[in-house]
Amino acid sequence: MIYNFGIYCYKQLVALAGMRNAKARKLTQGQKGIFDYLSQHADPQGGYLWIHASSLGEFEQGRPLIEAIRKARPDTRILLTFFSPSGYEVRKNYPGADLVCYLPFDLPGNVKRFLDLTRPTQAIFIKYEFWANYLNELKRRNIPTYSISAIFRPNQVFFRFYGGYFRRILRNFTHLYIQNEQSRQLLAGIGITNVSVVGDTRFDRVSDIRLSAKDLPVIEAFAQGKKVLVAGSSWPKDEEFILDYFNHRDDIKLIIAPHEIHESHLLFIESLLKRPTLRYTQATEATAATCDCLIIDCFGLLSSIYRYGILAYVGGGFGAGIHNIAEAAVYDLPVIFGPNHRRFKEAHELIACGGGFAIDSGEAFRATADRLLSDPDALATASHNAGHYIASHTGATRLILKDLFGIEE
Repeated sequence: MIYNFGIYCYKQLVALAGMRNAKARKLTQGQKGIFDYLSQHADPQGGYLWIHASSLGEFEQGRPLIEAIRKARPDTRILLTFFSPSGYEVRKNYPGADLVCYLPFDLPGNVKRFLDLTRPTQAIFIKYEFWANYLNELKRRNIPTYSISAIFRPNQVFFRFYGGYFRRILRNFTHLYIQNEQSRQLLAGIGITNVSVVGDTRFDRVSDIRLSAKDLPVIEAFAQGKKVLVAGSSWPKDEEFILDYFNHRDDIKLIIAPHEIHESHLLFIESLLKRPTLRYTQATEATAATCDCLIIDCFGLLSSIYRYGILAYVGGGFGAGIHNIAEAAVYDLPVIFGPNHRRFKEAHELIACGGGFAIDSGEAFRATADRLLSDPDALATASHNAGHYIASHTGATRLILKDLFGIEE
């Protein structure tokens, strides 16, 4: 079968890449230990609610659902799987699940062994996961299977003339909880009608994060009474023009949280800065108050840091794609981001409502930032638009809980 051959080749390529690439190496090593872990820790009686997230972003998307289920039905046993090391390595000790492991490669033998060991009663796939052998076997075993926060676009393989095999994969889902009306129409066009338009659970997650944001005394001392631009998940291409702008605008302060925090990247950032700068882990409240730029050289704080800004830039848009812009907008921050945002519904909608701004160059960033930072009315309007957009899109988790589990929060 061509699909299985493709998965096998992919597995071999990952192993080969692991000789040089740390992420691929972690995936290969993690795959080796899955069945030993499950043999030792999985209850032979099974009965798990299996939730699969490809990576950390998808996990965060599904997290409100996991935690609401845990709260309403604490006896529910939850199996959480990841495919990417970026999800597993960060959340392997997540207390909201009873078992956490990698998902074995989608080969028939792996699939049957995995399901035999875990014996799930239901399966939930978050957003973009459509593994053929898993979905086929779940259907064969009559295990109800759901997709949540999925979004579909016309250029996906399901809607191409040659996509018949992949369309059949989608028919294995018991129900799909999707983000928007366009997705419903696309699915209806290929005969899939077991869908509900509920929105994106990611908005519920960022709203939860805002409510539980950490107090950060060093950041508070740094930001006190100042205009603060927060640059989150930045990459070198972003940093070159952001730092140049900051160096020449002395009425603002800058918090920069780079996507990568290895020493060479931190030194690169520091080399571009011409104003007093500190790394977060080396700062105190007293020293932070006297510097102009704070470099966040640790993980886990960005979602709380946005609350101290008046304007945000979210990186990734000059590379593979923008990072989480909703995480900033939830604090009523206008968000600027790069050109690669086509796949992100929230980016298009934030632009449309006046809470988000796409730029394609350093010059465009300068013009947008100048307009917002120099015009209090423009900034206030954009801030309101960003926060209102997030608030008006929450509620997907509540709808799924009621429809799928009969849970009313």
